[in-house]
Amino acid sequence: MTIKAKPFVKWVGGKTQLIKSIEDFLPKNFHKRKNITYIEPFVGGGAILFWILQQYPNIEKAVINDINPDLTTAYLTIKEKPSELVEELMNIQNEYLPLNEEKRKEYYLDKRERFNIKELNEVENTSLFIFLNRTCFNGLYRVNSKGKFNVPFGRYANPKICDYETIFADSRLLQKVEILTGDFEKTLQYAEINSFFYFNPPYKPLSETSSFNSYSKEDFNDSEQVRLGNFCKKIDLLGHEFILSNSDLKGKNPDDEFFDDLYNYVA
Repeated sequence: MTIKAKPFVKWVGGKTQLIKSIEDFLPKNFHKRKNITYIEPFVGGGAILFWILQQYPNIEKAVINDINPDLTTAYLTIKEKPSELVEELMNIQNEYLPLNEEKRKEYYLDKRERFNIKELNEVENTSLFIFLNRTCFNGLYRVNSKGKFNVPFGRYANPKICDYETIFADSRLLQKVEILTGDFEKTLQYAEINSFFYFNPPYKPLSETSSFNSYSKEDFNDSEQVRLGNFCKKIDLLGHEFILSNSDLKGKNPDDEFFDDLYNYVA
């Protein structure tokens, strides 16, 4: 049985549950179009990326971007060096799983400190990134104001640290994907005549206590939401199509017109 490509990390805000809704809103006859360039400026865990590339083989190439360099390094490593990564993850898994909980916590904290050095080659950086994701509390990725990963140890009986089948399946699919690191606006220079964008930015919080967008040391606040809205208007004027996901502000407050005002040009 062929293993399907899927996200290789757990990611807060993953969009697996939105696949059906996104499919319903895709442009008419999307599956019949030729030479599509798919662009995802906030790729995150890649749930939509892996789904859409497998569901629509008429997508000729894809461009993904994220502001988180550890995440984009992981995509590049899986694309270019999957065997080396699997070997490194298997070594970590064989060292970690036999340990008792106290020793696991020590091992985790040692690896977290090593990961935060940021002077690692791409294979070691990615192996630690995946290990920490699979063994930290709730699979979070959170950094402090200095950009240091600071999620505490998580208690899991038998975490799957080396999912080699997923890594190799993802690597095959990523061969037609351009991987960028940085601001979402830079993706426009990769758009061609038949381009389609999917935007999944850090969501606007429904309340002060529900806010979580610490994927990087930079905040994605209301001014960033406005900048994204203006960018979407620009790509709309250029003739590109897009779908954007965000929080349901009106579900919380029927009088909140933030997104209605920002995207009032969308038919």
